[in-house]
Order: sequence, then C-alpha cells, then structure tokens
Amino acid sequence: MTQQLVRPQAHPIRSSAPAAPARHTLTTAGLVTLLLGAFLPMLDFFVVNVALPTIDHQLSAGPAVLELIAAGYGIAFAVLLVLGGRLGDSLGRRRLFLIGVTAFALTSLACGLAPTAWTLVAARVAQGASAALLVPQVLAIIAATTEGAKRARALSVYGAVGGISVVVGQVLGGMLVQADLFGSSWRSIFLLNVPFAVLTVLLGLRFVPENRSDAPSRVDVPGTVLLSVALLSLFIPLMEGRAAGWPLWSWLLLALFPFAAWAFVAVEQRTERAGGSPLVPLSLLRIPDMRRGLGIAVPYFTNFGAFMFVLAITLQQGLKLSPLDAGWALVPLAVGYFTSSLAGPRLIGRFGSRVITAGSLINPTGTIVLLITVLTDYQHLSVLTLLPGMALTGLGNGLIGTPLFRVVLAKVPADKAGVGSGVLATTQQSSLALGVATLGTLFLSLISSVGMAHGLAIVLGIELVGAVVITYLSTRLPRSMS
Repeated sequence: MTQQLVRPQAHPIRSSAPAAPARHTLTTAGLVTLLLGAFLPMLDFFVVNVALPTIDHQLSAGPAVLELIAAGYGIAFAVLLVLGGRLGDSLGRRRLFLIGVTAFALTSLACGLAPTAWTLVAARVAQGASAALLVPQVLAIIAATTEGAKRARALSVYGAVGGISVVVGQVLGGMLVQADLFGSSWRSIFLLNVPFAVLTVLLGLRFVPENRSDAPSRVDVPGTVLLSVALLSLFIPLMEGRAAGWPLWSWLLLALFPFAAWAFVAVEQRTERAGGSPLVPLSLLRIPDMRRGLGIAVPYFTNFGAFMFVLAITLQQGLKLSPLDAGWALVPLAVGYFTSSLAGPRLIGRFGSRVITAGSLINPTGTIVLLITVLTDYQHLSVLTLLPGMALTGLGNGLIGTPLFRVVLAKVPADKAGVGSGVLATTQQSSLALGVATLGTLFLSLISSVGMAHGLAIVLGIELVGAVVITYLSTRLPRSMS
C-alpha cells in the first residue's frame, strides 16, 4: 500500500514555485481532529432527511420547501467550496478550519432555533456556506502535511468517514427526532452540533498544524460569480419548478445554465493561459487519476444523494414508520458501509482499483434486490424484508466511496492541495444536491400519478443506469493505486 507523492516538477501542472516540503507532520491527534470537523458538515447533509416529515408537520413547510431544506445546504456548500479552498491556501488552512467550525456551530444553533420553514431554509444555506470554509481545509491539510503511505491511509480514512457519516446521519436523525430530547423534536439534530463543534475548535487549537500555499493566489472573482450562476441556474428551477407549476422563470433559468457553464470554462481557460489564478485550474484535469475519479464521483454521488432522500420519504410517508424505525431500517446499510470501509484500505493495497469495480457490481445487485422487494411485497415492507438489499447496497457503496478520495487527490501536488480538495468536494456536494433536485423531484412528481411504490421502483431503475456508467468508468482507472 506504499504510495509515492509525485513531484510537482514531474507533473504536467506547472506552478510559479515548487512545492516546499510540509512544515509540520500531521499527528494522529491532529488527523482525528480534522476528521471530527469534517464529519459534522458531511453528517448534516443527510441527518435532516429522516426529520423532513416532522419538520413539514410542525412548520407547514410543503414539498418544495422541504427540498430546499434538504438541498439548499448542499447548494451553498457546493457553490463556495472551491473559494473556501483558495482562501485557505492564502490565509492559512488551520485558521480557515477554525473559523469554519465556529461558523458551523453558530449556524447550527440558528437552524435549531428557526421559528419558520423559510427561516430554516436561510439558516441551512448559511450552514452550508460555513461548511464550505472548513471542509476543503481538512483535505488540504492532510495532503500538505503527509506523504507516502501515511497520506494514502489518511485519504482512505477520510473517504470512509465521509461515507459512514452519510448513513449514520439518517440513523442518528431518526433516533433524535423520536427521542424528542427536552421537547426539542427535530431541532436536536442541529443543536447537537454545537458542543461537538466547540470540542473540535479546542482540539484544533492544540493539534492541527498551520500551513498555507507558498505561492497563494488571488481570489478569482469572475470565476466565482460564473460558477455560482451556473450552479444556481440549474438547481433552483429543478427543485422549485415542479411545485410552482414550471413557470416561465424556471425555464429561463434552465436555459441560462449551459451558457453560464460555458462562460465559466472559457474564463477559467483564458485566466490560466494568461498566467493568472483561476478558481478551478482546468489543468488539474490533466492528472489522469483525478479526471477519471471525478468522472466516477458525479454519477456515484448523484445516485447516493437521491437514494437517501427518496428512501427517507418512502419509509415515513409511504410505510408510516416512525423516525426511529426509519432509522433502524437504515442500520444494515450503515453496517455494510462501515464493514467495507474498514476493509477498504487493505483491499486497495492488494487489489488496487479493482476494489472500486467490485463495489460498482455489488451496489446495483443490492439495488435490484430492493427493486424486487418493493415491487413484490410493498405493503409488507419492514426492516427485515429490506435487510438483504440494504446490506448489499451498503457494502457496495463503501467499496466505491472510500477509495474515491484517494484516487482523486493522491497525485495532486502539495501546492495545489487546497484547490484540488475544493474541486473534489464541490463535485461531491453538487452531485448530492443534483440527485435530490432531479431524481428526488421526479419521485415527488410520480407519487401522485403512479403511487409511492412504483415511484420508488422507477427511481431505483434509473439508478441502475448510473451504476452501469460507474462500472465502466472504474475499468478505466489504473489498476495499481500505489
């Protein structure tokens, strides 16, 4: 499982100065602190899913606002992630990490105290923005303060924590809503972040080393604006258009998206050719592992985001399960993911990218089992009947999600660590939000026409197409990941 850090001068990417060796070595305590900081925002993308029906009941939110509560966080997260990475390169990654964690605590408190549905949407957007400050710093600090086998292990553990947090989020969310701590109902899923964020800040002050890029770049304002316009013009109409009856503004925004995306790429290319500092250096995509890994990340996280959102709605609104029972139904998924994530680093060292291919075959097998279960006995679905499909899905997802972070970032030069981690995290969060905005919206539309069982079956069937794409792309990865 030995992994050599590629020297920047041997790489197609050129920087104005060679990357200097890491000034500090990341200790185990420092890594644990960083992972705790990353765990909280990754958890919060999904912890809200199980609470959505309760939020709807207490705040009279409605389907469109529920989608914004679920995905508005991810959109703000995705739009600002690359900017967060760039700021960390310039101002200091430890400093931005601590600022981000502090802001995340304050915005979590605002979510927990939100008096109305739209106030909660606003607080969730602010929470996503604060997450965008801290998450890129985690990956960048790992990349800049470790190398070789230690770097490979740290990235693998980060991938495992990211995936596990997604599943644990919905299990924990169900338990907290059901427990109704001090009469807080759904609010506890946000308020619980506060003490853990405070702990992370205290640990970060002691154990996380400060570092920044030796050649920090200016913030690319045109690139930031164009990326924000592109993402918002895609996500807002997809999430709100159906509930609003697809008015003219929704179609105009969708029509704007390809032009905004093209303008973003053109501006970034021109800035980089002129020797400037683009928000996203497109030359990063000349790193084969990063380009191919991002190609897998898009369909993988799109499928996963949609799956968790749709499943949460089905379990509570369709099967009338309590939040706690809905959480227990996801335990086999969590156990499967946790098991394969623990085995992932050792398997990757032995079998390389074949681990991702194996996961891409196991995951759709679980989807097919769930599809058959839903279509043959929907009225009697229970934790036990869902168990085989959920366990297989979890196993497969763990074998894909855990190695992806290592594939994408392992060969990014240290002086590009901040922007590289921002690109990966933006791809992840954009794809998760895209899954909710597209397949989640489709599912909500199908409920009234074909019923929840057949709506779920259609979404699962579409996800099988994405699984085929993931399998094919996984065979294009280099077999050795050492």
